Amino acid sequence: MFESLTVRGQTFAPALFCAPMAGITHCAFRRLVSDFGGYGALFTEMLSARALLNETFFNSPYVRRRPREGNVFYQLLVGDTDRLAEAMDRISSYEPAGVDVNLACAAREIRRTGAGASLFQDVPRMRRVLTEVRSRFDGPMTAKIRLGAECGEWRASFSERAALIRDCGVDAVILHPRFAGQKFRAHARYEHLAWAASELRLPLIVSGDLRGPADVEARRGALDCVSGVMIGRMAVVQPWIFAGWRGDRPPVDHAEVWMRFWDYVSEDFVPDRRLPRIKMFTEYYSRNFKFGHTLYSLVQSSSSMDEARSRASAFFAEPQSLTASPSTMGIS
Repeated sequence: MFESLTVRGQTFAPALFCAPMAGITHCAFRRLVSDFGGYGALFTEMLSARALLNETFFNSPYVRRRPREGNVFYQLLVGDTDRLAEAMDRISSYEPAGVDVNLACAAREIRRTGAGASLFQDVPRMRRVLTEVRSRFDGPMTAKIRLGAECGEWRASFSERAALIRDCGVDAVILHPRFAGQKFRAHARYEHLAWAASELRLPLIVSGDLRGPADVEARRGALDCVSGVMIGRMAVVQPWIFAGWRGDRPPVDHAEVWMRFWDYVSEDFVPDRRLPRIKMFTEYYSRNFKFGHTLYSLVQSSSSMDEARSRASAFFAEPQSLTASPSTMGIS
């Protein structure tokens, strides 16, 4: 399954994608994942359309892209068309593999701006935004969505938006099969997947509660309607997850990977923005170890990059037992 996916004449092989994650999928993290490979494309974190106008490609950890990363989609966070044309011209100049419009994020601060799930609820505004993005970009264009607001008429609402997405020239849809208010609570609603695919009638990439090949195999029946798989938080726990998808997982030195990420963050971020990225990554990465809470606590309470590295070195200096099946449960 998911050997390749062709979108607007561009083939992504395999059809495995690393999800856009706020605060995570900056260039240092994408560089780490690219060291292992095995994916069809990576995604940036959410990029504010207006903030993009103040970013410089070679100096920004948010938009910078190294050749070894391969295919990179730029995910756009936008609530209206104000200065969107300028932002799209800027993105196009970066020559991305594709552009993704975030219509899924349900975080309160994002909804307040009219972006994410809020944009998905506003049909006229969504049409204006998608039409503008399509008119300014001739490469693969995707939209990331959820099922919408959980209410009695949610199916009719979803169908209306599915038709709009097609009409606006979106090439493929990334669906996280949860309702907007669920965030990561409860289980993803895979029982609605086949119906949603029939309404969208576009190549569908699915995301949510998929921790790797075993989960995909367990849901094989539900995924018959799907063209690709997107892995999010588990790719932070195990940046090598795509490289080991076919069962030939590369040898991993867990301590070296953490130290390498520290080096990459140090290189790509200005000093006052480094430590928060290390702490965020470590919250996930610590799930690899039976006593990972110790690593998490040591790094979380560090007051400097050097202190975090020293404390992590002390943790890794002791033999560490790995967790058989890491989980991201409890991480918001």
